[in-house]
Amino acid sequence: MNYKGLVEKKNDLITRAEEILKDAETNKRELTDDEAQELAEIRDDVRKIKEALKIHDEIKDEKKELKEEAAEDMAEAQAMKEAACKEEADRRAFEAYVRGVVMNERGDATNMTKSANGAVIPTTIANKIIAMVYNICPILERSTKYNVKGKLVVPYYDETSNAITVSYATEFQELESQVGAFDKIELDGFLAGALTLISRSLINNAQFNIVDFIVERMAYAIKRFIEDQLLNGYVPSGAASGVTGLSTLTNSLTAAATTAITADEVVRLHDAIKDDFQANAIWIMSPATRTALRTLKSTTGYYLLNDDLSSPFGSTLLGKPVYVSDNMPDMAAGKTAIYYGDMRGLATKFSEEMSIEVLREKYATQHAVGVVGWLEFDAKVEDAQKIAKLVMAAS
Repeated sequence: MNYKGLVEKKNDLITRAEEILKDAETNKRELTDDEAQELAEIRDDVRKIKEALKIHDEIKDEKKELKEEAAEDMAEAQAMKEAACKEEADRRAFEAYVRGVVMNERGDATNMTKSANGAVIPTTIANKIIAMVYNICPILERSTKYNVKGKLVVPYYDETSNAITVSYATEFQELESQVGAFDKIELDGFLAGALTLISRSLINNAQFNIVDFIVERMAYAIKRFIEDQLLNGYVPSGAASGVTGLSTLTNSLTAAATTAITADEVVRLHDAIKDDFQANAIWIMSPATRTALRTLKSTTGYYLLNDDLSSPFGSTLLGKPVYVSDNMPDMAAGKTAIYYGDMRGLATKFSEEMSIEVLREKYATQHAVGVVGWLEFDAKVEDAQKIAKLVMAAS
C-alpha cells in the first residue's frame, strides 16, 4: 500500500474509534465486549501503520541525503575539473608566450605583435612555485608566518631581569612590586630577487617541458636563498638592519671542541628546550654533522641517532626528526653546528607576495629568455625559549 493509502487508513481507524467512544459516552454506558475488542484491534492497527509511516519517512530522508551528497560530490568534481582546466590553459598560454606567440580567444596561435618585457606568469603557476618552496624548506614551513604589509611589531614579555615573585609576608608590612618588562620584535621587509635564464634552444624543443623546468629551477633558487637567510641571517655591510633569522638566538650551548660533538652535549642541547615545547621540536644540521653524530652512543651503549623510515629525512635523534641542510655550517671553530627546538619560535613575514615575470627581449642577444622572481620578507627570533643552538668552541 502506498504512503497516501496508509495515512487514509490510519485516519479511518481513528475516526471509527472516536465514534465507538462517543456512542458509549452519549448513552452513558460501558463498552461492550465486542466494542472493547474492536478498539484494541484499532489501536494495534494504528500502531503498525505509524511504524510503517515512520520507516517510510526515514527511507525518504536517507534518499534525500544521498541525493544531496551526490550533488555535492558532482559539484566538487566539477570545480576540480574546472581548476585543472584553468591550470592547463595557463600552462599552454605561458608556454605560447615564452615561445613568442599568443593565443587568441579561439585558441589559435598568432604572431606576437608587440613588445612584452613584463608579462606576469598566471596565478596558478606562481602559486605552485610558492607551494614547492614550502614543501622542500621545513624551516620556513614550520616557522610562524605573517603575511602583512609594512612593519609588523610583535610584543613579548621578558622576565630576564625582573619577574613577579611570591614570598612569605608579615601582616602590616608592604609587599614589594615585581613585574617583568614588555618589549617588542619588529619585522620589516627586505627586497630579494632571483633570476633564471632559459636557453631558446630548449624553449624551441617541443619535447621539453618548459613550465616545469622554470618552476623547478626558480623554486630551488628561492629555497636555497630563504633557507640560508633563516638559518644564518644576513645584514648588508653598512646597513643598520637586515634579515637576522636564527643568527641572533640567545639560547646557546658551546661545545668543548672545535670539530667534534659529544653525546653529553647533544643531550644538554635537547634539554635546553622546556618540555612544553618538545612536542614539535626538530634537529637541523649539515649532512657532515649528521654523519659525525651517527657514531655517538648513550651511556648504555645505544646509538643516539637512529634510522627511521617514518621520519621526514629518514633519521631521528633522541626521538626527534633530523633535518639536514647544505646551508648549515659544518663543525668548525666558532660555527653554529646544530639548531634544536620548535621552529615556531622563528617569525617570518612576507610583505610582498612573490611575483614572477618573463623577460623576453632583455636577453635576446644571448639567445635566452629570463624569468625573474621578486619577494619582500623578514625573519627574526620571536620566542627564544623554543629554540636552542650548539656553537663549536672558538679555539
